[in-house]
Amino acid sequence: MELLIGQQTKLMVSAIVNKDARVEFPSFQPLQMIVPGVEVVAQHDTDSSAVEDNMVRRIRIYTLTSFDGKLYYLPPMKVKVDGKTFTTNKLALKVVEVDVDTTNVDKFFPPKDVQDNPFQWADWSAAFWLSMLMLLLLAAVCWLYVQLRTGRSIVIPIKSIKRLLPHQKAMREIELIKRGNMTSSENSKEYYTRLTETLRKYIEERYGFRAMEMTSGEIIEKLTASQDSKDLDELRELFETADLVKFAKYSTLINENDRNLINAIDFINATKTDTPPQEETRPRLSDDDEREMKEQKLMKVAIIIISLVATGLLGMVIYLIYGNLA
Repeated sequence: MELLIGQQTKLMVSAIVNKDARVEFPSFQPLQMIVPGVEVVAQHDTDSSAVEDNMVRRIRIYTLTSFDGKLYYLPPMKVKVDGKTFTTNKLALKVVEVDVDTTNVDKFFPPKDVQDNPFQWADWSAAFWLSMLMLLLLAAVCWLYVQLRTGRSIVIPIKSIKRLLPHQKAMREIELIKRGNMTSSENSKEYYTRLTETLRKYIEERYGFRAMEMTSGEIIEKLTASQDSKDLDELRELFETADLVKFAKYSTLINENDRNLINAIDFINATKTDTPPQEETRPRLSDDDEREMKEQKLMKVAIIIISLVATGLLGMVIYLIYGNLA
């Protein structure tokens, strides 16, 4: 083999072996000397090729170089096949020096400096325009943020309102019935209708079931599990009388109306609870406040979206700049 000083050449070592054989070629580190003056630049294996029957050719190629002009003798290389050692032939490598005309030194030029690549607008235009768009978006974010901070703060007051207890509402309605002298009225149907509706509403709010949609018997049956039988007897008598008046045109006496009114009051007093519920209510905003709240929400959403887009553009600009500089 022959090469000019500083050039590279290939040294191929091959072995024809059984396809299942284990082959171990000599291995060198990069820039390791195979002999003094000859360096191994690199080594790599090629794909095996079939020869015949079950035989294949295994090949390893070594890239050699030398920087000293002389004739080198390369020793045989040892190749192990299934643990058995085989040797290659001896080789000679001649490194030829380059003749230099030292009489005409004026023809030699010094090394050139690193050449600057010419500026190509096409390579940087995408990064430039994306940067401009990103700056515009950031300016829009700043403007929206300033508008949001300088806008009028809307405070929504929350007021706690005490609700009347079920028995308080029922007693208020019974007072209205008493003030209207309905117990002595000839229109017993209207009296019992208002009285039973008052009791139904009270029972519905007090016990939490739909008493307004139930019959008198269903209400009594529902209350039987938790109420005193005497109270329920008086309530049952009141509902039965009311049903007779409303549906059978039954005529009642004044003392009977008074007794039923007292029974209703006794039932309410016997079953009332003193736990005062509270209800928080949010006053309705004016149209201007609602409009301003919507605008502020839109500004916040716009700031988030534009910030995300600007961040994505920044990533694209960095990627393009890195690609141009690489």
